[in-house]
Amino acid sequence: MDIKGKRNQIPVISIVGGKSNSGKTTLLEKLIREAKQRGWRVATLKHDVHGFEMDQPGKDTWRHDQAGADVVAISSPQRIAVLERVSEDQPLDEVLSRIHGVDVIFTEGYKHADKPKIEVFRSAVHQELFSKRDELIAIASDIQFDNGIPCFNLDDAKGLCDLIQTVFNIKKNA
Repeated sequence: MDIKGKRNQIPVISIVGGKSNSGKTTLLEKLIREAKQRGWRVATLKHDVHGFEMDQPGKDTWRHDQAGADVVAISSPQRIAVLERVSEDQPLDEVLSRIHGVDVIFTEGYKHADKPKIEVFRSAVHQELFSKRDELIAIASDIQFDNGIPCFNLDDAKGLCDLIQTVFNIKKNA
């Protein structure tokens, strides 16, 4: 994985864990808050293999979708959402190509993708690291690892963002 060669692109860091309930979302919430305090614009991308519904039955956009629209968008002064119907799971890079104007993208649920990873490891849930060594930029854990990969406490979002800032050359208060 060529992390250094991707400086002109938006950095993509996958938050992964070997099992569900490992603490990925909790860590991601902390990383987002810390990144926002640094002035970074942050995007997140969650992969859900089970499918999802964002719309509420009976609402106008839900009715548009039910009527067969391939793309349904809603816009307000505060947010824009675009829901697009697809025939199959899209490759990560295809989905990422639609995200612009941010300093960093965090993904959750793409543990097999070829993106730099922070693995969440809790000793009560896991027995060994899931990721390949060359994929990891860091480990967030309740125990220490002595394997040459930077290891941070599960609550150390500041330390993890310091590492991300250094590795991907993200300017503070961008």
